[in-house]
Amino acid sequence: MSDKINQSLVKDDLYLAVNGTWLKTAKIPADKPLTGGFADLADNIEKTLMHDFKELSSADTPDPRDPYLLEFLKYYKLATDFSKRNADGFAPARKYLKKIEDLKDLSDWEKQLTDLTLAGYSSPVPLYVEPDMKNTKLYALYAGVPSLILPDKTYYSPENPSSEKLLQVYSTMLTKLLELAGYSSAFIQKTITRALAFDKSLVPHVKDSTELADYVKSYNKYSLTDFTDTSRQFDLHHYINDLIGHEPNQVIVTEPKYYAALNKLVNEETFTNMQSWILVKAILAVSPYLSDDARTTAGIYSRTISGSKEAMKPIKSAYYLATSQFDQVVGLYYAHKYFGETAKKDVTEMVKKMTNIYKKRLSSNTWLSKQTREKAVVKLEKLGIQVGYPDKLDPLYKKFKVGPGSLLENSLAFDLIALRDHYAKWNKEVDRTRWEMSAHTVNAYYNPSYNIIVFPAAILQAPFYSLKQSASENYGGIGAVIAHEISHAFDNNGAHFDELGNLHNWWTEEDLKHFEKLSQKMVTEFDGLQTPAGKVNGKLVVSENIADAGGLSCALEAAKNEPDADLKAFFYNWASVWCMKSSLERQKLLLAIDVHAPHELRANIQPQNLADFYTTFNIRAKDGMYLDPAKRVNIW
Repeated sequence: MSDKINQSLVKDDLYLAVNGTWLKTAKIPADKPLTGGFADLADNIEKTLMHDFKELSSADTPDPRDPYLLEFLKYYKLATDFSKRNADGFAPARKYLKKIEDLKDLSDWEKQLTDLTLAGYSSPVPLYVEPDMKNTKLYALYAGVPSLILPDKTYYSPENPSSEKLLQVYSTMLTKLLELAGYSSAFIQKTITRALAFDKSLVPHVKDSTELADYVKSYNKYSLTDFTDTSRQFDLHHYINDLIGHEPNQVIVTEPKYYAALNKLVNEETFTNMQSWILVKAILAVSPYLSDDARTTAGIYSRTISGSKEAMKPIKSAYYLATSQFDQVVGLYYAHKYFGETAKKDVTEMVKKMTNIYKKRLSSNTWLSKQTREKAVVKLEKLGIQVGYPDKLDPLYKKFKVGPGSLLENSLAFDLIALRDHYAKWNKEVDRTRWEMSAHTVNAYYNPSYNIIVFPAAILQAPFYSLKQSASENYGGIGAVIAHEISHAFDNNGAHFDELGNLHNWWTEEDLKHFEKLSQKMVTEFDGLQTPAGKVNGKLVVSENIADAGGLSCALEAAKNEPDADLKAFFYNWASVWCMKSSLERQKLLLAIDVHAPHELRANIQPQNLADFYTTFNIRAKDGMYLDPAKRVNIW
């Protein structure tokens, strides 16, 4: 590593010192918006699994020991059969689209609403089942809001120069797609105009990304009557009973402002606009399962937003489509073949070390009262840990049987199975062992409702982790990631959940006020920082920054406890983890909607908060990486 590091630059820009040589020559793949870091690991897994599945699919007798993998391979064959997909064109989707085309009026839509929901059509009243944030033992019914066409509410502002251009790209894409589907030019123009009008009507009543980042405010409990009274235009009461087969006594509403406007948004006068909106969403949803022309055309808008230069090659797109349908099956295949028990045990031990360090830091914390400190330690002691892959396959995948129909017909059948299973969970006991990421996903997460941290096998490789790396390098990589996820239990959102994952204030009033002041310091530290894509919104990224700060600080302490501690290697690997090159379009998109700070700032800013960084590299006031002590933020 050290031979690639520009030692003279470390004091001014750690990120560039470590990654500058690579950045000069790195090329972003034409079919993707980024390269480096997490993306490179995902690309390597993609190549490995595509090679494996090609061999398994072409084998005369695939290994029959895993019946679920065999079903995946049948589905994979359907996905990769572009000769049939191209010959079929839009034919497999006709019946699905006609269901929306034939809707006569609002009453007709209302009568079919349960069937439409279970068939996967978009809805202006998206209901879903999740653990009750205040009683995480049971699944509750939630009412969300539909997604907008543009990435965020702020994109619709007249001051946003991207708005008109992106809506034009969207309209052009739909025109081409509807032409492929065989619709008349008059129908196409009318449908797109109406769909855009319905989308625009939603904008004033939904939250923007910064508001959504404060997810504690998404918990608003309504009695069933109060919720069903939000619409006088259609019968929400009957719809809910029909959908979940029971009459709940409550509905948790994520955005009350939207439901206060529901009568105005969905009524007889707006029905034709809504119908066109549902049809447009349906066409975009089914197109990836049809011909290659349909697939590539339906991706024009998303490629424009992300900055990808071209569509994926057919075989690669088929890989992602098929693996997303059978993600846990594929994850277990990957984990069992490529992830060793030695690594799993080693990383599990690292997690235990990190939690012990966190426990020690919480116990000796100087700004928390004894009462809050003790409850924080209880939460940490109850923290669930999952490493590598789940012990068992989600039973849902045992229901996926590939039939004789087309790729789309099988996909729609699977959607129906999955959605029925989803709504059947209402009021049942929550399965806290359930993984929300597959083992071949390069990521990690903390779930506040389960109070659990999860590290899929795919992230447990270099530069994050390797048995060949030193302990200091591993702590600068996966150690910081582990402690980052632990820190989410105590960030500005996670701190509101108790050891059982319930939304419940366990802080004293004084402690909470002090924590909010420290959180505001983190907002201030990042707010307005300039990047090539624009300025950072400190409030949007505060929770992830609190987790980064706590993660890096705790990982540093763990590294220092090792007999062969090398803090230069620790900070170098921290910076190398965030090595990335991405399109300007993607950078602008993430700056507007992502709760994570830009990667180069994640690499550079957090070390500036730590005293050991200054002594390790002899940083002085004249250096670019120097931050005035009064501005340094240390929370956990």
